[in-house]
Amino acid sequence: MPYKSVLRPDVFKDQIIIVTGGGSGIGRCISHEVASLGANVMLLGRTLSKLETVAAEIEEDGGRAECYTVDIRDDARVAEVIGEIVAKHKVIHGLVNNAGGQFPAPMEAISKNGFEAVVKNNLVGGFLMARETFKQSMKENGGSIVNITADCTNGFPNMAHTGAARAGMENLTKTAAWEWGGHGVRVNAVAPGLIASSGFDTYTDVDFKKKFKKAHYSVPLKRLGNEAEISAAVCFLLSPGAAYMSGDMLQVDGGARFAAPHYHMPLGNTLATNSESFDGFHRYVKPSVLTEGDD
Repeated sequence: MPYKSVLRPDVFKDQIIIVTGGGSGIGRCISHEVASLGANVMLLGRTLSKLETVAAEIEEDGGRAECYTVDIRDDARVAEVIGEIVAKHKVIHGLVNNAGGQFPAPMEAISKNGFEAVVKNNLVGGFLMARETFKQSMKENGGSIVNITADCTNGFPNMAHTGAARAGMENLTKTAAWEWGGHGVRVNAVAPGLIASSGFDTYTDVDFKKKFKKAHYSVPLKRLGNEAEISAAVCFLLSPGAAYMSGDMLQVDGGARFAAPHYHMPLGNTLATNSESFDGFHRYVKPSVLTEGDD
């Protein structure tokens, strides 16, 4: 069964599109979709074996993928990898700044090193990737950049480090859109809400896992999103259909950002039976945090 994208076939035919963090979770899904739409996807990440597994999946499905190991926080290595891609393919058409990571903790318990590590992962690394892609390819050829941030409109309790970094990435998106627009470069962002992605299986906090399993109660659509629903937004922003969009952020969160303490969640079923998810990713696996144990 192929990827069921909502976009027309071959919309990215023969384009070179980079996806950081392409070895798992949302990045894996995005990589599959852009490849299914004709792109030659460049999978970037720190663990080669994970990237190679996704590349093998894509090739088995008839797509094309290449793997490059990089720590996006390493300035010199980022420049080197972008240089290798440009030397081989001449041009980079798209960049998806997806790589990142964080851990749940109350603000008072986050150390300076922990805070800086998350900011480097979720802000500095994305800046380095965007800067080098612009300097080495897009400044002369144009292109599209999509930054993955997070739904932190009303702050980010127990995730202060990533909330600060993601808010910074949203502002960086707007600045880059302004500075680079004259070169034909569009820069946008996607802010996922509560998404049932394998990334949540990396969290070891038992209390956090219990809360996550019940998180859909705070979403107006009464369900979690899935990886394909984020990928669909990313691919739209990369596509010609978003040719006049730059500096924008699409929030894909089921309406959760509108929650406020003085409003009660609308009554209704615990699951909105008429809110069906978009199950486009044929290789999607539900994270074990949602299937293990009792609610």
